[in-house]
Amino acid sequence: MMKRYGFLFDTAVCVGCRACQFACREENGLIPGSYFRRVLLLEPEHRLGYTGFYSAGCAHCQEPACVKACPNGAMYRDEEQGVVLHNDGRCIGCGACVWACPYGAVSVDCEKGKAHKCSSCLSRREQGRSPACTAACPTGALRFGPVEDLEKAGGRLPPAEYLPDGGRTNPSFRVRDHAGKGGEP
Repeated sequence: MMKRYGFLFDTAVCVGCRACQFACREENGLIPGSYFRRVLLLEPEHRLGYTGFYSAGCAHCQEPACVKACPNGAMYRDEEQGVVLHNDGRCIGCGACVWACPYGAVSVDCEKGKAHKCSSCLSRREQGRSPACTAACPTGALRFGPVEDLEKAGGRLPPAEYLPDGGRTNPSFRVRDHAGKGGEP
């Protein structure tokens, strides 16, 4: 059975501090204004009655659109690690993955001319450490782990306000609302 890892976002405890966003930027050496994870303010009609914040990043999908669109196999789902990864050496910087990702989680590094995205801090995880974004979260609103554990913790597939078109890519991202019910029933 293949591994499947992802992120759990708890809407009840996120305070919008952006610690996850900045820790990710620092860990990955990204230039100012470039992020693999972004904290967004949801419009009032999308707040679901709870928090107005959402920590957006790669959903490490089971059927990733970025992988399907990549002409060179630079974007791939690593079944051993349970996440979607990117191989700079194979990337031609065409941006097909950027256009294909419905979640805006892939971008092109203009200095390198290559696509780049969240790797779930694979090098940190190989050292037994948590991804930088989850380690930096002061409230525990963002967690990483096996998807089945995230679901046991009350995480559910997120509503469209968080991840549009989730049925197409089968995201490994879960949301837990203030009552512990997750996204929409």
